Amino acid sequence: MKNNFSERRLKLSDKVLEDSAIIVASALVKARISDTDYAYRQDSNFYYLSGYEEPDSLLLIRPNSDKEKFIIFCRDRDPLREQWDGFRTGQEGAVQQYGADNAYSINSLDQMMPDLLGGVKNIYFSMSAPCGVDIKISHWMEDIRKNTRAGAEPPNNLLSLDSILHEMRLIKEDHEMNLMKKAADITTEAHIRAMQAVTPGMYEYQLEAEYLYAFNKNGARSPAYNSIVGGGNNSCILHYVENNDELKDGDLVLVDAGCEYQYYASDVTRTFPVNGKFSPEQKEIYSIVLEAHRQSMEQAKPGNKWNLMHEKSVEVIVEGLLDLGLLKGTKEQVIEKGDYSKFYMHRIGHWLGMDVHDVGGYKQDGDWRKLEKGMVMTVEPGIYILDSLEDVDDKWKGIGVRIEDDIVITDSGFEVLTPDVPRTIEEVEHTVQG
Repeated sequence: MKNNFSERRLKLSDKVLEDSAIIVASALVKARISDTDYAYRQDSNFYYLSGYEEPDSLLLIRPNSDKEKFIIFCRDRDPLREQWDGFRTGQEGAVQQYGADNAYSINSLDQMMPDLLGGVKNIYFSMSAPCGVDIKISHWMEDIRKNTRAGAEPPNNLLSLDSILHEMRLIKEDHEMNLMKKAADITTEAHIRAMQAVTPGMYEYQLEAEYLYAFNKNGARSPAYNSIVGGGNNSCILHYVENNDELKDGDLVLVDAGCEYQYYASDVTRTFPVNGKFSPEQKEIYSIVLEAHRQSMEQAKPGNKWNLMHEKSVEVIVEGLLDLGLLKGTKEQVIEKGDYSKFYMHRIGHWLGMDVHDVGGYKQDGDWRKLEKGMVMTVEPGIYILDSLEDVDDKWKGIGVRIEDDIVITDSGFEVLTPDVPRTIEEVEHTVQG
C-alpha cells in the first residue's frame, strides 16, 4: 500500500507548477466533553497522500528539491503519553513505515519551515480544510520576508490545492474500488439484518443498533455519516438523526445508513414497512421512486453528462405524481415551475469516496461534466409527503420513500456496488416478513 501513496504524491507533483511546495496539515483533534475527545479520524487529503493517521502532523512535498522531496512533521515518541494515549510512530517510524525522505518533530515546525520554503515560488495548500494551516503559512511567509536583505526569497503565489487533488480523488484506483466494494458488502449485510429485525413497537434507535452491530462486526468501526432511521412522518425529514421515536404498525421506516471501511464510505438508503406489508398508498409512492431509480441509472454511462440522471428522475417522479393527482397541470408546466420540489427537493445523488459527499466538481467550464470510468456516485431519488402539507389527501401524508444505491462508472455503463440489498416491493416484503 505504501506504493499507492508514493504514486499519488508523484502524480500530484507532476500537476503543480515548477518550483512549488505542497503543504497538507492533519485533521484537528475534536473535544467531545471535558477531557474526552471524539475518536480521531485523519483528514482525507492527508491520508490519501501518506496513509499517516496521527494528529499534530504536517506533510511537505517539494517536487523540485534535490533531496527531502517528502517530509513529515510529526509528534515525538513519548513513553509517558504513549502509556496513556497509545503508541506513536515518531520520526524514525515516519521514514521507515511511510516513505518520508525525512521526518522532524512537529515542535520544530515554525522554526524550520521558513528555511524549507525559502526559494520556493508557489505554495499549494487546501483552502477548504479547517485545519488553520493558512494562518501558519502567513507567519512563515512573514518570517521569510524579514530576511530578504540577507538573500531570502519569499514565495510569490499562494495557490489552492483543492481543485487538483479533488480531481485526482474523483477517479478511483483499483485498490480504492476494492475497499469501497468491501464497505458496500458490509452495508448490504447491515440493511438485510435490519429488515429482518424490524417489528412494530421497537424504537428507531434499536433498529439503528442493528446497523452499528453489523458494521463493527465486519471491521467497519464507524458509520460513514450519522445514520438516519425515520419511521412514519420522520421518514419525510431528509436529515433526521434523532432516531428516538417508536416504530408503529402500518408505518414505513426510511433508513439511510452506510459504513466507513478503511477510510472509504458506503451510502445506502432503503424504505420498508414496519409490519412487513406495504399499504396500497405506500406501494404507489414506492413504485414511482423505484422506477425513477431504475431509469435514472440507465443514464449512467461514460460520456453522458452528470445532470441527465437527475433530469430523468424528475421526469419519472412528476409523471407518477400527476397520475396520482398529487400534482396538477402538465408535466412540462410542473417541471418548469418546480412544483414537484415540495415532494422531491434534492438532487439525484453525489460523488462517493473517502468522504460520503466526496470531492470533485459537478461542472467544468460552466457545463455539467461528463461521466468517466472510475467515478463512484450515489443514485437516490425520493418522494416525501409531510403530514403538514396542505392540499394533500390524508391517505398520502407521512409517507417518505427514498431508494439509494452506490454505482461506479465502467467502460460501457455502470456497476451497482450494492446489488443484493432488497429493492423491489416483493423482495422487501419477503425479507421483512422472513
